[in-house]
Amino acid sequence: MTDPEALLAGATVDKDVFALCPDYRALLVVVDGITPAPSDETSEELLLAAEAHATELLASQPVDQLPHVEAWRTAYRAFGAKPQRTRNSLEALTRRAPGGLPRVNRLTDIYNAVSVLHQLPLGGEDLSRYVGPPRLVRATGTEAFDTMADGADVVEHAEPGEVVWCDDAGITCRRWNWRQARRTQLHEGTTTALFIMDALAPMTDEALQAAADDLVGHLGGRMPTRTWRRWLRPGG
Repeated sequence: MTDPEALLAGATVDKDVFALCPDYRALLVVVDGITPAPSDETSEELLLAAEAHATELLASQPVDQLPHVEAWRTAYRAFGAKPQRTRNSLEALTRRAPGGLPRVNRLTDIYNAVSVLHQLPLGGEDLSRYVGPPRLVRATGTEAFDTMADGADVVEHAEPGEVVWCDDAGITCRRWNWRQARRTQLHEGTTTALFIMDALAPMTDEALQAAADDLVGHLGGRMPTRTWRRWLRPGG
């Protein structure tokens, strides 16, 4: 297994990203000892709560005016992305939730539900497939991104200046928190996961910590898990 402590210790956010959004913070959480399992009563209950929460939020305001969604739309525009075409993961899930969130497996269901309930972008990836530590950078345009198009495997490249998460093998998530690479995505056999929790103002550090506590609590409910955390924010 990749050493979680070493991987988290090597994680970085480039100064150019902080220059773009000085209020940006990330909380990285590694959970080891996950038992792969299909969707169950626990994950179903959590998804139903997330769907109800999104329905209540959207009854009083459009999705693009929800505080954290609006903040991320502004961040996307700052590096040249069009948020109406490439929606951050929080907005995409919140839009979908009133009509029903996907049921994938226990692990994916839980982290999708926590994202909607706490209103923050939350990426989940298989730690064993990482090559070196995660880094958040502004792309040069040469970084490889493995994905699918029209049912076929393809390799794309980020646009110069685009904010991307990457490791030593290439991009792991494009446009900050828009689309994950296939190489590191969670799968049916994942036992060690890296979760990236992204925050901008008005989300507080306390709210971000609460979301992490909720995620870990639900994942560890029936599993003897071990966890590690690392903050990435301006000034260290």
